Amino acid sequence: MPAVEPLATHCPMLATMYPADPTPPDPATLAYSLTLPAALASPALARSAARAMLEAHGLSDVLDAGLQAVGELTAVAAQFTDSTDFYLSLRYRWNALRVIVYDSHPPHTQPNLAVACDTRRRAALRFLGCLCRACDGDWGFGPSREPGGGTRMWAMLPSVS
Repeated sequence: MPAVEPLATHCPMLATMYPADPTPPDPATLAYSLTLPAALASPALARSAARAMLEAHGLSDVLDAGLQAVGELTAVAAQFTDSTDFYLSLRYRWNALRVIVYDSHPPHTQPNLAVACDTRRRAALRFLGCLCRACDGDWGFGPSREPGGGTRMWAMLPSVS
């Protein structure tokens, strides 16, 4: 009977999977997504996670503005969403931090209600608008292009370095 080779020899060794001296993340590799509960604690949780992500990727020049944008967008999403959670995305592309939040609040079909709802959301994001103008960034909101609909809110904050 031939000898049976142990299965463990076919698995990669931990040292080859995770080198002892990994290259630290750089700004270009910042790409994270989180699903957060629609709760009052979520903006603080999102800011804490975003701080760790931005610091790990060496994005200290957009740290303060980025954390403020994350807090503002997630606070509004937690209030407006019709579901039990919402989605946060952090990306660094073309020398800018992009913060995108999707909530499940659907667009209104009745025009007067749509205008009133947009006005309420714009008022809730007033500080975000001031922040983005001060940083030469941009922001906005509109219908989500994702399946299931809802609303997409975003902020783009250019890097100063």
